[in-house]
Amino acid sequence: MLGTTVTRRLLALALLGALVGVPGAALSSTAAVADQVREREYWLEDYRIEEAWGITRGAGVRIAIIDTGIDATHPDLVGAVVGGADFSGLGTADGLTPVGSERRHGTMVASLAAGRGNNGVDGVLGSAPEAELLSLSMSFGGGTIPPDEQVANAVRFAVDNDADIISLSLTRNTRDWPESWDRAFSYAAANDVVVIAAAGNRGSGTVSVGAPATMPGVLTVGGVDQDGQASDTASSQGITIGVMAPSEGLVGATPGGGYVSWSGTSGATPIVAGIVALVRSAYPNMDAANVINRVLLSAERVTETVPDPIYGYGLIDAYEALTADVSYVSANPLGSLDEWVVLHRKQEGNPIVVPLGPQSTATEEEKALPPRIPARDDPQWRLLPYVVTVGFASALSVVILTGAVLVLWRLRKR
Repeated sequence: MLGTTVTRRLLALALLGALVGVPGAALSSTAAVADQVREREYWLEDYRIEEAWGITRGAGVRIAIIDTGIDATHPDLVGAVVGGADFSGLGTADGLTPVGSERRHGTMVASLAAGRGNNGVDGVLGSAPEAELLSLSMSFGGGTIPPDEQVANAVRFAVDNDADIISLSLTRNTRDWPESWDRAFSYAAANDVVVIAAAGNRGSGTVSVGAPATMPGVLTVGGVDQDGQASDTASSQGITIGVMAPSEGLVGATPGGGYVSWSGTSGATPIVAGIVALVRSAYPNMDAANVINRVLLSAERVTETVPDPIYGYGLIDAYEALTADVSYVSANPLGSLDEWVVLHRKQEGNPIVVPLGPQSTATEEEKALPPRIPARDDPQWRLLPYVVTVGFASALSVVILTGAVLVLWRLRKR
């Protein structure tokens, strides 16, 4: 599938950053001519996305882009964005004002997921050019709302506003995540939403995969170069990687109608998000677990080990994801966040002590007193004669019976 080498290689100046730093790529500022942009989208053919469009183009599926916000006025995104919100406190309420120092990032990501192009032959086409987008803007620096809280709130908003897929081209640069994410991402899983996250980029300091790409149930996307080899700079490595997608030589839309060249798993992730949208569009009644399973098992294997710590299940294949014969699964093959929480999170509050037997209600002072002898008129005395009488009668009966047995035994001996 990827044997054809695309000769046009675009310059990447910076890559996916940390959640607490920059969100993604600082890119070449040279704008591309629109028709050249379309020609540079080598992945549409190499990863059989154009072939998959013969079946569906993603209509009826909604992708939430949690990023720096989408410029919905860009010619390639007109009509694609159907709603949104701001979680940074810096943007507009509708989430359509890009925020932060890397304000272009959200628009670039959105274009690779569901760009519609323009004039029929120009501009960026996303993997699912008929899918809908939610623009959920957040800031990776500045403002008073912590980024972790912004992400958790955005995930919940996406679920409550009918997202079928959540795309996260960001990383904390740590394997762990806050407990607020437990609840938010569990809420997404419970509502049948596919969550997709970028593995991160070694070129920006993310040596190994970080959260949310380390979270159980999340479809993690690593990156390959134009020859289908794991990218040395534009992808991190880790055992949680699900599939690989192109992360070098990318092109994307930017606010104000421009285009840039870029690299990183920030771009690989929305390409996969769009392909997942194609699957959800082709199989509208398929649950998230089986959508993920179909994407994984239809990927083109790179090594005999599956999943492989570098390539995961292999290279994403859009057409195979729609047409392959894949068995049904009853649970997400990438694990359960709820089960992880039960095993790894400490219980909140004090432990509940369950008594194993009768417990004394006497105070310490009462325990120190000598045993109480009931008075003559105490009701307890009414029990004592009965106990003594029954005990004495029982003992006398045993003595009489034993004596009778001995007498009979002696008579027989004679």
